[in-house]
Parts: sequence; structure tokens; C-alpha cells
Amino acid sequence: MALIPLCAIAQYNPETLRTPVAQPAQRIEVILPQVNGYNIYKADLHTHSIYSDAETTPAYRVREAYFDGLDAIAITEHIEYRRIEPKMLKFLKGYNDGKAIKAENPDVIRKAATKSGIKADLNYPVSEAVKESQKYGVLVIPGAEITREPVKIGHFNALFTTDNNTLYDPDPLQSLRNARKQGALIQHNHPGWRRTSCDKTEFELKAYSEGLIDGIEVANGGSLYLPIIERAREDNLYVASNTDIHTTTGEYYRIKGQLRNMTLILAKECTLEALREALEAKRTLAYAGGYVCGEEQLLKDMFLASVKYEVISTDKKGVRKINLTNMYSIPLEFKTSKNALPIKLLPYHSVQLSVAKGKDLNLTVTSMLCGNMVHPKVNIKVK
Repeated sequence: MALIPLCAIAQYNPETLRTPVAQPAQRIEVILPQVNGYNIYKADLHTHSIYSDAETTPAYRVREAYFDGLDAIAITEHIEYRRIEPKMLKFLKGYNDGKAIKAENPDVIRKAATKSGIKADLNYPVSEAVKESQKYGVLVIPGAEITREPVKIGHFNALFTTDNNTLYDPDPLQSLRNARKQGALIQHNHPGWRRTSCDKTEFELKAYSEGLIDGIEVANGGSLYLPIIERAREDNLYVASNTDIHTTTGEYYRIKGQLRNMTLILAKECTLEALREALEAKRTLAYAGGYVCGEEQLLKDMFLASVKYEVISTDKKGVRKINLTNMYSIPLEFKTSKNALPIKLLPYHSVQLSVAKGKDLNLTVTSMLCGNMVHPKVNIKVK
């Protein structure tokens, strides 16, 4: 009996031919190795929706994260900037006898909110995402973005929050303290955005000196802040790479053939408790645009866990020809010597290399960054 393709089975109407478009959508699987006994979970710790200034709902963000291969996502609406709110209220004026309802303090980035405060329920976007996550198995981390003037003060994500409605204070430093008071971790976002350098501002020096900063974005969207890799090490911060997505990741990443930015979290399991423990222990790496950034030894461990080699032949001089295989989903690039051309090793591909008798394979991994254009060097002992 011949099998009928699923796409050809008519549903409800026998005169309807189902085209391939009717096939179920498929998730990108980003397969990564275990490193030092930990799983690598893919997370985006900085996203937005229509409840601040983006173009989709929190529920869509969850579905988007699932199809992009993520394990966890943080919902981090701007507290002080909610540009869609006035439009929502205009749309809903029929619920107020046709009278327009004025939004209260939808933009207090550069000024203090009036006494009426912020009326929006800043916990709602998280609850909407959590509800949707039950359909997709994507873990939702509750959060919000403390959003102030970007050049002198900056933006900071409060993660693992318990009540986003109690974070705001006219004093941005007090807002960070409010986040810490409820047990939140605080991430310094896009530290070079709209600035001429990545140096700390006077405000940031105060926040750092109070111990209010736990992590920092090495990459945000299409920007990779090279000096921040070293700052993270010096200040003992976890590294992050996030989308800060306002449009869609399909538009910003997929259509360009790119994986989205990911904070790679090394943890035992994908729970709020385990991911938080990993962030506090600084067991993270930052993936953006083909680069993986972070602490040197952790990068080396990830590279060595990602490849395997096989000796194919040995000639009369003892020179061994080997196959080096990338076993996982992130492309690797390396040089075999200082003046050699970089070799790009695609996921699930192999390259043949020659190793002299009695020598090891020494590589400079140019797709990994442990400092400002500083690449880790790995040693593979070829038997």
C-alpha cells in the first residue's frame, strides 16, 4: 500500500490539497557539548515586547525562542520607557465611554516620574510569557530593564525579580538597590551603546563599587564590545550575549543565515535555581555572530569538548595525517601557525591536518575571544 504524503491529505474538505506550507514548523536544534560535567543551556537574557517598545507579544517571544533553539529566555521590558502604552490606551478608549485615556509616565528615561507614578503592571508581560512557555518547554526568567539616559547612566537588567512594580525610583542607583533588595541579579547592558568608549562612567563606578553588578553584555545585537571581555574578568562578572530584540529574530538573524546571540550557561539542569547558580558562579560564555567570548580556560575546555580527531595515516617520516571533526552546532575557526590562513571548520564537518612526528597539534582559536582580540591557544595531544 502506497503511503500518502502528509501534505497531500485533505483536512475537512476533500477538494483541498494541502501544500508543504501546511507542514508543522521545525525548531533549529543548537547542539552543544557537555563541558566539565555541565550541560550548556542557550539563553537570551534581554528581550522586549509590545509592553515596552517592541513589535511582538511576550507569548511570541517564547515561541520565537523555541524555534531558534533556545532553552531559556528573560522577559525584560523597559520600566521607564513604554512607547506602545499610549497607543494601547487610544485603541481601548471605547472602554472609557469613548474618551481617550492619557498614559501616565510612559517615558521617564531622562526625567523623574510624576507623583502618579507608573500605572502599568510591569509583572504582566512575564506572566504572559510563563503561560506560553508551558506549551514549548522554554524556561522564562522574570526580569525588567532599568532604563535611564544611556551615555552618563546606562541600562541595566534586573533578573530573577519577584515584583517589577517595586523597582522604579527617580534615583537610578536606588532602582538598582531596589532590585538587589528583592534578590535580583543585575546585568549591565550594552555598555558601549551611544558612547565613544566602553570606559565606566561616574555612575557606573558608583554602581560597581557598591557591588550591584553581577554580569555584563559582551555582545548586544550586532555589536561586540571587545574591551568588556577583559572587564568581566577583572570585575568578576558573568559574560552575556543577548539579542535585545525589538523586531523579530527571523528578520534580524535567520534571514541572514545567522544563529541569534546566545548567553551560554553551564549548569546541571535548566531550572531557575540552576541557571541562577551558574550565573553567580560566572560559568557563562557569550556567542555572537560566530564568535564565542569569555574566560580563557572555559573557552579552551569548550573547544576541546567540541572536536574529535582520528589518525588516518602515518608516512615514512612519522608525519600523521588526521581528520579533525567539529561535532557540534557552532562553527569553529583556528590557525595552525602564526602566519597560516584561518581554517573555518563548519558544524559536523571535518578537515585534514598534518602533524609532525613527536609533535602535538597546537591551534590558535580565532573564533574565540578571551580578551580584546586575544584568542585562546589549545593543545591536542595526537597519539
